[in-house]
Amino acid sequence: MAQLNDNFLKLQKNYLFIDIANKVSAFKAAHPEANLIRLGIGDVTLPLAPAVIEALHKAVDEMAHKDTFRGYGPEHGYDFLQDAILENDFKPRGIQLERDDIFISDGAKSDTGNIGDILSLRNSIAVTDPIYPVYIDSNVMSGRAGDLVNGAWNNITYMPCNAENNFVAPIPDHAVDIIYLCYPNNPTGTVITRERLKQWVDYALQNHSIIMYDAAYEAYIQDPSIPHSIYEIEGAKRCAIEFHSFSKTAGFTGTRCGYTVVPQELTARTADGKEASLNQLWNRRQSTKYNGTSYIQQRGAEAIYTPEGKQQVRETIQYYMENARIMREGLTKAGLQVFGGENAPYIWFRAPQGMTSWQFFDRLLEEVHVVCTPGVGFGPSGEGYIRLTAFGSRENSLEAMQRILTWL
Repeated sequence: MAQLNDNFLKLQKNYLFIDIANKVSAFKAAHPEANLIRLGIGDVTLPLAPAVIEALHKAVDEMAHKDTFRGYGPEHGYDFLQDAILENDFKPRGIQLERDDIFISDGAKSDTGNIGDILSLRNSIAVTDPIYPVYIDSNVMSGRAGDLVNGAWNNITYMPCNAENNFVAPIPDHAVDIIYLCYPNNPTGTVITRERLKQWVDYALQNHSIIMYDAAYEAYIQDPSIPHSIYEIEGAKRCAIEFHSFSKTAGFTGTRCGYTVVPQELTARTADGKEASLNQLWNRRQSTKYNGTSYIQQRGAEAIYTPEGKQQVRETIQYYMENARIMREGLTKAGLQVFGGENAPYIWFRAPQGMTSWQFFDRLLEEVHVVCTPGVGFGPSGEGYIRLTAFGSRENSLEAMQRILTWL
C-alpha cells in the first residue's frame, strides 16, 4: 500500500486564511444583511495599471499570429523582464547582478515554499516570530520542523519580535543553517535598519548560514534610510536568497508573477564537505518541476518598469499607504497601541483589555462587522496582536475606523 508523507499530518488542519474564510462564511450565512468590511487577507482591490493592461492585451494578440506566437519559454524567464528587473530594481541601488541570477516565477509564495527542495533536511531553521505561515508550513511538510509542542515546533529557533524589543529580532546565540527574514515585515509592518541587516549578513557569513530574504513589500518603503534589498549589504550575495513579488506592488495577486534572486556566488556544502552552487541547483530544480511563467504575464510585468508604468504603480502604492495612515491614526485615536503602516501596507496592534487574538477577531466580526487577522495565526509571539491590511478601498478604510472608534 502506498504510504503518506506523514509530515503533512502534522500541519494544522487548515491554512490560517482558510480558517478565517470559514468563520466569515458562517457569519455571512447567519447574518446575510451584515455589511462586512474585509481587512484581513492581504489581497489588493485596485485594478492593474493601464500600462500593464495594454501590455497584456498586446501579448495576447501576439499569441494569435504564427509569426509572434510563443510556446514553451525559458524556465529562468525571458531576457526582456530579467533586464528590466536588473536595470530598475538593482542597478540604481548599486547592486550588480547578472541575468542568470534572476529566476522569474508565479510569485514569492511558491518560491519561498519550494526553495527548500535543494537544501538538506538536516538543516536547522530560525524564523522571526510572528512570521508569514508559508515559511514554517513548508518546513513542516519537508520534515525539518520537528514536532509541535505547546504551540511551537521543537526543531525551529523562534526569534520573538514584539513591542517589548521594538520588533527587532534577536540574533541567535548559536549557529543556525537557514534564517527567514521578511522586511518590510508581514505581518507586523515594521522594517529593518541597514545596520541591523549588516549584523545579520555578518552572522550568516560567519556561520555559513543562508538567509531567505522576503522583500515582497520593498516598494512600500517610504524612509530613504531603509534598505530595499539585502544585496545593498556587502557580502550578502554569498549568503542570501531574495524573493520579490509583483502581487502587492502592482496588483498581480490574480495575475501571478514575481522573481527570486539566487546569486551565483552563493554556495552550500554537500554531505562530504564540498561546496556546490545553489544557483545551478535551483536552475536544475526549476527546469525539472516548473515550465516557467507565461509570456503574457511577463510582458505585463515588464510594463511596470516603463515610465508610465512606474508612475501608475507609484500612485497605487501611495493610495494604499494613505489607507494605512488613516488606519494608524484611527486606531491610535481609539486608544490602541499601533505599529507598522509607515513603510508597509500592514497595521499591527495590540488587542484591548487583555483579549486573545481570536477573541478580538470574533468580537470585531460579530459586533463591528469588520474582518481582521488574528496575530497568533502568525506564531506564538503574535498572540494578543491583530493585523489589518491597507489594501481595501478608501471608503471601507474610513468606515472601518469609524466603526471601531465608536465601538471602543
